Amino acid sequence: MTVRAVERALDILLCFTDKLELSLTEISTHVGLNKSTVFRLLASLEKKGFVMRNQDNEKYRLGYRLWELSSNLTHIDDPAVMLLPEMERLRDALDETISLYVRDGKERVRIQAVESKQTIRRVAPIGVRLPLSVGASSKILVAYADPETQKMILNEPQWPTNIDKETYMLQLLQIQQLGYATSMEEREVGTAAIAAPIKNQSGKLVAALSVSGPSGRLTLEKMKEYAPMIIEVAKRMGNMVK
Repeated sequence: MTVRAVERALDILLCFTDKLELSLTEISTHVGLNKSTVFRLLASLEKKGFVMRNQDNEKYRLGYRLWELSSNLTHIDDPAVMLLPEMERLRDALDETISLYVRDGKERVRIQAVESKQTIRRVAPIGVRLPLSVGASSKILVAYADPETQKMILNEPQWPTNIDKETYMLQLLQIQQLGYATSMEEREVGTAAIAAPIKNQSGKLVAALSVSGPSGRLTLEKMKEYAPMIIEVAKRMGNMVK
C-alpha cells in the first residue's frame, strides 16, 4: 500500500468526526474520490476492523478496533481524563457547556467536553478541529504560545483577510493581562464563549478551558462575572498536570 493510499484511508476515517454513519456516496463526496476507489479502501478498513457496515442500510460506521486503540489514551496522566471531574463540577456550577482544547499545528482540537443540561445548549463534539483565528479558546492557545509559534500562526496563508493581524496581536496582549478571553458570535451566530489557560506545574500551557453557550444567555456581562471562577478552576487543573 502506498503512502497516498494510507492518507486516503485516514481521510475516510476522519469523515466520521461529525456523523455516526455515512453511505459510500457521502464518503466519496467528502474525500473527493470515485466510488470504486473508496469502496476498495473501505473494504481494507473493514477487514482490519476500523470500519463496519450496517447491513440494514449499507452505511458505514467506525469499527471496534478504533476503540481498542483509543483505550491507550485513557491513562491517568491524560488531561482529557484527569480533568474531567473538574469540568463536570464547573458545568454543574455554571450550567453551560465546558470544553477542553489543545493546539495541534495551526488548528485547535476539542479533546474533552461536558455539555450543559439546559434544553438550549452549546453542542460540543469531541475531536472537532477548528481554526486558531477566531474563538475564545483559539485566542488563549495563541496568546500563551511562544513568539515563534505566534508568528507561524499569523503568517499562515489561510489566515482570514478580514482579521487585522496588528489588532489581533493587541488583543492577545490584553488577554494575557486579563487572564481570560471571550468571543461573541465570532465563529457561529448565536454562540458565545469564555476561555482561560491551563498551565502545568512548570508554567507551560497545556490546554484552554472553555465555557460556551447561547449568546443570549452567556452575555459579556455574564462572562465577566464568571471569569474569576473559570480562571481559578483552570489554575486548579494546571496544578494537577505535570
